[in-house]
Amino acid sequence: MSASNTKMHIGRCASAFVLSAVCVFGGASSGHAQPPSSARVAAGNLHSIKAVLDTSRTKTTATPLLAAELLAPKVFDTQSQSPKNSDNQTLVVTPTAAPLPDRLYNAKAIGSFLQRLQGKLDQTLHVVQIGDSHTAGDLFTGSWRSEGQQRYGRGGRGVLPVGRPYRGYMTMGVTAGQTDGWTTNSLMGRQYSKDGPALGFTGFTQTARISGAKLTLAADNSNFMFDKFSLCGVTGPEMGAVRVILGSVTQEFSFSTPKIDAACFDVLSSNLESRVEVETLSDQPVSLTSWTTMRSSGGLIISNLGVVGSRFHHFARNSDTVLARELTRTRPDLVVVAFGTNEGYDPDLRIENAAATMRAQIERIRKLLGYKVPFMLIGPPDVLTQKPDVAMPNLPDTVVCANGWFVPGNVMRMRQMEIDLAKQMDLAFWDLQGAMGGPCSSLPWVAQGMQSKDHVHFTARGGAMLGRLLVADLDLARFDLTGG
Repeated sequence: MSASNTKMHIGRCASAFVLSAVCVFGGASSGHAQPPSSARVAAGNLHSIKAVLDTSRTKTTATPLLAAELLAPKVFDTQSQSPKNSDNQTLVVTPTAAPLPDRLYNAKAIGSFLQRLQGKLDQTLHVVQIGDSHTAGDLFTGSWRSEGQQRYGRGGRGVLPVGRPYRGYMTMGVTAGQTDGWTTNSLMGRQYSKDGPALGFTGFTQTARISGAKLTLAADNSNFMFDKFSLCGVTGPEMGAVRVILGSVTQEFSFSTPKIDAACFDVLSSNLESRVEVETLSDQPVSLTSWTTMRSSGGLIISNLGVVGSRFHHFARNSDTVLARELTRTRPDLVVVAFGTNEGYDPDLRIENAAATMRAQIERIRKLLGYKVPFMLIGPPDVLTQKPDVAMPNLPDTVVCANGWFVPGNVMRMRQMEIDLAKQMDLAFWDLQGAMGGPCSSLPWVAQGMQSKDHVHFTARGGAMLGRLLVADLDLARFDLTGG
């Protein structure tokens, strides 16, 4: 579709599906509709990032016209409730639900991971994603897991918090259960206790102080059956022991050690199993930080470790000792960091602090692992608010959508910070907002049932689409890097 065919004016659409005064273009081979000059915000900037991060594939670093307009000074008009640039032009984004092109930037930074994405894997390829509720909900990562395991083999469900650490806890592909007698320490919220049991990779530690307290994990179908089970927890004086039953295999493990530390234990079966059970053996305390199900035959694993409402600075609350043990046992081939939404909804956000936190935690993980594991940042999705104190309409980065909706300026700042950090630290960056269609795409996504009415969280349909897009982008990046 040519630019002349896709141009539109606010309130007027040509060859478009109209949703609540929003023009949504579909089927364009270019991947998105080109708004007119009066609506040119952010879309051009999404195209320009590739030149910044992947100069090896571009012939110029000149800032495109649309990006220049995005970065132009804006004056907020409190009467019209629409931002204006220095030429007094109203800047209102007309969104599209079609994904923008060039969503994965600096893919060479994860080249060692991409090179292994070829055919059925005979060894484990493990991705660990840490993040907030988008990661915890597993709609997006679940789709990535489903699509990826069909192509590269089913390596298992991966790392999870033990049991059911909070009400509403969801797991795709497996079902967790627990009896009474377990208490939870979490990275944040009401369950967090600074003086509580040490925390690890998952952000949750479950503790029992009675004999016979049980935890169970069962595969929902044959795709998630497993023959290897790992259990990690806190060790120390007077700590208790557990019995693990995996099929016909029963083993007992003690967490008692002279000094406070952490340990992980493995249980192997000669057959694929559908259920594992963990039971405490005494009234001595047992504090469990994570469990993992895998297949010894290899394949892809996508572990989603999200804490609802969290920000990356909460990750600093976990124990170096526990995290080091779990990282050493997991040995991820790719670590994905997916934060930015909760930070972006904070009017008091200090972007320099958020950047320092992200840099420090990435360096910390690599130090504890002992090798330079590839990282991919996933930027915040397109999220909207009608609350002025969250939207911060006077902030130059705030994007005005239709019907009183805004993309909060701090969400856009978080996204740009992650792009800059990816360049500085040689990380990959996947543009989740761009995958949705750019700023204000939340409007058609909600209208089409791909995002919840809160304009923040995805539905199963939206998560499935995003997972497929990421798999496709990784495939394309692999082809570009390897030529096959």
